[in-house]
Amino acid sequence: MKVTIDGHEIEVEAGTTILQAARMIGGDVVPPAMCYYSKLKGSGGKCRCCLVEVTKGSDANPTPMPKLVASCVTGCMDGMEVKSKSSDRVTEARKAVTEFLLINHPLDCPVCDQAGECDLQNLSFEHGHANTRFIEEKRTFEPENIGDKIQLHMNRCILCQRCVQVAEQLTDYRVHGVLNRGDHAQISTMVSAAIENEFSGNMIDVCPVGALTDKTFRFKSRVWFNKPFNAHRECTTPGCCGKVTVWMFGNEIQRVTARKDEYHEVEDFICNTCRYDKKEVSDWTIEGPRKFEKDSVINVNNYSRKLEKVIINTERGILMGRDEDRKKISMAAIDYNKKIDGTEVKQ
Repeated sequence: MKVTIDGHEIEVEAGTTILQAARMIGGDVVPPAMCYYSKLKGSGGKCRCCLVEVTKGSDANPTPMPKLVASCVTGCMDGMEVKSKSSDRVTEARKAVTEFLLINHPLDCPVCDQAGECDLQNLSFEHGHANTRFIEEKRTFEPENIGDKIQLHMNRCILCQRCVQVAEQLTDYRVHGVLNRGDHAQISTMVSAAIENEFSGNMIDVCPVGALTDKTFRFKSRVWFNKPFNAHRECTTPGCCGKVTVWMFGNEIQRVTARKDEYHEVEDFICNTCRYDKKEVSDWTIEGPRKFEKDSVINVNNYSRKLEKVIINTERGILMGRDEDRKKISMAAIDYNKKIDGTEVKQ
């Protein structure tokens, strides 16, 4: 099937969604996604960030779809034409969705461990408003320990339900989920600290905001002060790939996460043993520095690119001053036929 997105034509297989087709094209045509996760079955259709405009349904039925559709759950049709970045309707809709997601979200960026690698930060930077129109009180929750190494900040949660699907699909049983309805809905467990399965740490990796944080890394450092390296080990836990990203500060491994792709989705899930218990450099085989997208804040501390050598003549500058300054104060260098501003002196 042939699908055209923002003027880019691509051939896809039957069953491919518009979002998947856009990711095959890449670049600015890719819609943002806060709830869709390619590694999790049944994800998507909740946050509405990936709305697109279908201007042509298909060759068989060229009628455009009257409403914007969620690209993560809408399948492609042969001859379909879609507008993403090029549509003013889509841009306004994404701004509205972003404003809606930020209604109850606190301004925790200065203290949130997710700052610097937060999908909601990226979304609000591109589609957010500088001011808020919300005058009511935000809903608030107390921080909750839902596991021995996982802290839940429900104030930041956008109910994408990725963490619920991780527990549903990676573990034998799930002990947490969405409680209540409407504006009272929240992620929680019936008993505190009930999450203790071997793959529970993956809930932190899939969370697009700072609602689920690693208690072993909490408040230790900003991500842009760490240097990420790809590493691996022979892990004996069934289902764990043993391939991770270690975040180092000097010679200290401050945290371990699963490797993520350009859409911030994990390549393979890892176990809690690799994540929490292996914090020594000797535990890992370091493969090399991990690269991030150009506009990532982590690149502030980028050390993988070639840097030009900087030479500063410090002593000469202190003792003799700059060449242009010496010329100005040197009597021999003054042209008495010109004024200070450079104009000729009239005789």
